[in-house]
Amino acid sequence: MKLVKKIILTGQIEVITGLHIGGSSTIMNIGETDLNVIKSPKNGQPIIPGSSLKGKLRSLLAKINGYQSVDEDKEPLVSIFGSSKQDVVTRLIVRDSYLKNDDTIKEWEMENTYTEVKWENTIDRKTGTTMKGGLRQLERVPQGAMFGYEMVLDMYDLDVDAEKKYLEEIKKAMKLLEDDYLGGSGTRGYGKIKFHENEDVHKSVESYASN
Repeated sequence: MKLVKKIILTGQIEVITGLHIGGSSTIMNIGETDLNVIKSPKNGQPIIPGSSLKGKLRSLLAKINGYQSVDEDKEPLVSIFGSSKQDVVTRLIVRDSYLKNDDTIKEWEMENTYTEVKWENTIDRKTGTTMKGGLRQLERVPQGAMFGYEMVLDMYDLDVDAEKKYLEEIKKAMKLLEDDYLGGSGTRGYGKIKFHENEDVHKSVESYASN
C-alpha cells in the first residue's frame, strides 16, 4: 500500500448543553468538585480528547449497522478506524480539540474560570430524600464553548470510490453525533454538540515536497 493523499477535515464544535468528559484527580480536597472534566496541563483549559470523539463516531456508525462489538465491525468501518483483529491500516487520525473562545468564557460568571459546576443527587425512592453519599458536584464545559477540531484521513492508492465512501461515512457519523451526545450523562441532557465551519482540504503526497 502506498500513501497518496491526506484529507484534512477541520471545523468547530459548539457545546449546546453542558459537556462532561471526565478527567482524573489524584488528590481531592474538601469542598472540591467530585467529578472533574479533562483539562490541558499547559493552561488548565478543558479539552475534547481525540480518543473520545473518534470512539463516539465509530460507535454511532456501528449502531446503525447493528455491530455489537468492535470485533464485529466490517467495511468501511474497519478501513476507516482500524482493527486489532484484522491486518488493516488505520486511516483516520482524530486530534484533541482545544478551546477557541477562552477569552469570552473567562468573562462568564461561573464557579471556575472555564467550567461550571452542577449539583446532582440520588433520591431514595422510599423516603423521597437524598441518599447518603448521593449528593455530588459535577464539572461541565458550559453551553456556548467552542472547540476547534481536526481529523486527518489517509488515503492509500488512487481509489476514488473508496475515498468518497470514507468521507460519506465520517460526515454521516458527525450528523448522527449532533442528534446524540458526547461525553457522559447524555441521557440526562449533557453533551449535545453541533459542528460548524466544516472544511476538508485534499493534499497529495507530492504537495509535501513542494514549497
